[in-house]
Amino acid sequence: MAGACTNQFDTGFVALGYAKVAVLGVVQGITELMPISSTAHMRIVPALLGWQDPGSAFSAAMQLAALAAVVSYFWQDVRGLIFGSIYSIRRRNFRSWDFRFAVWIVLATIPIVIAGILLSPVLNTCGSPLRSLTVIGLSCIIMAALLAIAEVYCNHSRTFDHVTLKDALIVGIAQAGALIPGISRSGSTLTAALFLDLRRTDAARFSFLLGLPAIAAAGLKELYELYKIHLDSHGWSVLAVGLVVASLSAFAAIWGLLRILENFSAWPFVVYRAFIGVVLLIGVMFGWLA
Repeated sequence: MAGACTNQFDTGFVALGYAKVAVLGVVQGITELMPISSTAHMRIVPALLGWQDPGSAFSAAMQLAALAAVVSYFWQDVRGLIFGSIYSIRRRNFRSWDFRFAVWIVLATIPIVIAGILLSPVLNTCGSPLRSLTVIGLSCIIMAALLAIAEVYCNHSRTFDHVTLKDALIVGIAQAGALIPGISRSGSTLTAALFLDLRRTDAARFSFLLGLPAIAAAGLKELYELYKIHLDSHGWSVLAVGLVVASLSAFAAIWGLLRILENFSAWPFVVYRAFIGVVLLIGVMFGWLA
């Protein structure tokens, strides 16, 4: 299957082939977990190189690469949540930190699940208006402004072990905004966590852990959708290459993000997001980007 659409489902990545998908896997892996919008880069890079849009299906399936990177990088936290929650349930100790935080993560995932169901018909269609460069450019600029405000007006003094259910729900609601291309799941949740006065590295850690169910659900749902449209063996092998490459680059992206937040704050991402947004809008205005 070499076309871009099957039953109105966007599968443009198949026609790109292994080498191009590997390149996009690197881009996707790095930008997925940094607050700079992977969707924006998945539109910009192909447009600049003259490649077709890999499609929303590719971006969503790549969530599994992000999942693998987050779980492996924060394995101590993930293992504690899983086994700590199981131990707490067996002992009926429902006030333990691991159990409560696991429940908060589930509750915080509900907003993006509901929003995802409502927006799914629009997000996954070929030529979705939400994937237009104008929408992505405006989203990048808006998130750059919000991230800048969080840096200027918040004191970033709270630590991870002081987060509450209210904090989780606020970040969970912010996560739903990531369904709009250009907002960025990492960007929206990190910004919300910074507004809650969390320390920058703890805000990133909170963002990643809280997003695990949403990341897993998005990736697995997309694999199921590709299975339903009978993606052929060539399509699956192209996708597999993208997943492997994206997993490795996503792991490196987490390390890089934490170092940047620790040493330079979130301002580099503010500047970069604003730059990308302006470039997109100017490119569309003057016809440089289709």
